[in-house]
Amino acid sequence: MEKLFIGLSYTGAWICLDEFNRIDIEVLSVVAQQFMTIREALLQSRATFSFLGKQVSLNPELGLFITMNPGYAGRT
Repeated sequence: MEKLFIGLSYTGAWICLDEFNRIDIEVLSVVAQQFMTIREALLQSRATFSFLGKQVSLNPELGLFITMNPGYAGRT
């Protein structure tokens, strides 16, 4: 996910992570924190930001989206 998020940030591409709620809760916590780091940098209109110890260029065209199905049986 680190490489994916860095590449997206650099290029300004868009991504939709479908059925985000199906990720194991331990992984979901880590990915959500990484997602929030990028979101905060976008909200602050930063040109670069620190991501997992690396300085990353941030293209403001970046789009991060998730879908969730919270009623899905057996998942968080």
